[in-house]
Amino acid sequence: MQFLKDLLHKHEHHFMKGGKLEKFYPLYEAKESFLFTPRNVTDTTVHVRDALDSKRLMITVVVAMLPCVLFGAYNVGFQEAKAAGETITDIQMFINGMITILPIIITSYAVGGIWEVLFAVTRGHEINEGFLVTGLLFPLTLPPSIPLWQVAMGISFGVVVGKEIFGGTGMNVLNPALTARALLYFSYPVQISGDKVWILTNPDKVVDGFSGATALSVAAGTVPGADAGEALKSFSYSSFDTASLFFGLVPGSIGETSALWILVGAALLILLGVGSWKIMAAVLLGAAVTAFGLNLIASESLPGILTLSPTDHILAGGLLFGAVFMATDPVSAARTEMGKWIYGILIGVLTVLIRVWNPAYPEGAMLAILFMNIFAPVIDHYVVQGNVKRRLSRVS
Repeated sequence: MQFLKDLLHKHEHHFMKGGKLEKFYPLYEAKESFLFTPRNVTDTTVHVRDALDSKRLMITVVVAMLPCVLFGAYNVGFQEAKAAGETITDIQMFINGMITILPIIITSYAVGGIWEVLFAVTRGHEINEGFLVTGLLFPLTLPPSIPLWQVAMGISFGVVVGKEIFGGTGMNVLNPALTARALLYFSYPVQISGDKVWILTNPDKVVDGFSGATALSVAAGTVPGADAGEALKSFSYSSFDTASLFFGLVPGSIGETSALWILVGAALLILLGVGSWKIMAAVLLGAAVTAFGLNLIASESLPGILTLSPTDHILAGGLLFGAVFMATDPVSAARTEMGKWIYGILIGVLTVLIRVWNPAYPEGAMLAILFMNIFAPVIDHYVVQGNVKRRLSRVS
């Protein structure tokens, strides 16, 4: 490594101001930042020393998502084998799943990385590590059957429109990964939300009764007067009982099906001080209370999904994944302590309301988080103003 460092430093002057490769300095600096410890450090006593910089923060989020990636690969292979009626080993299921999801992840990183470099070179600033999170987070919200050209288009929209037009990492109003998914959701709803998109299958090798429906699409189809929980448990192709939803061997987006491994990632983020436990808890609290209230008013004249229990609402779909990895985005989330509770609770409330009252969008978490991203600065503003007024009243 020392040899490589010396070799690169030998040509550093070409990339510095006045050098012939000056405009490509962001690419040179990216190498310095990703491979080695930065040489520019403070040596005075006026700075706060902290081991957590942006690079370590972003890498920690990526590591926290790895359990979802690995289990997602296994589940994709498991669902493929189940749809084809094949009996194969667990290792082969995992390999088949990786063969399916790796091109999606690579496409996301490659295209997103190109946009990051392009804007960094054009603006003359450093390449930020934030794209490491967005590049992995976005594929985990997609079905395994998504065409790669749609992955490229989605991540391009998320990076450019969701982040770069606001000034880049740290200045974006919306979560870039969710912005990317929103474009695909509204532009190509059949490919991203149909009842067959969640499992990659060979049309010539599909067992009778095959369905790629998710738990939320089954619940959304519950007729008035029926019990949504029973509809999930008795679904013919894949029972969506509580245990199945918790462990995650069900159809769904690549990284969103297993509550168990999402919680493992959440524990890592909380223990290392990267993710806000207050936002996570607030999202789940808002969703649980809302679902419980709707259970109380459910009747034969109202949609059957109103009977879906708080537990099923939390375990099904992308609510838990969104609460852990997206709602906690330090840039687009609320930052005041009280604001985090308000922000998170409203996300949970809106998610359940969208699921129940708008059958065209049975997921809900994506729209709820994006909506509250817009209002997070407003929430923080009024929380701060409220604190100022209380202090002034004590002084007077």
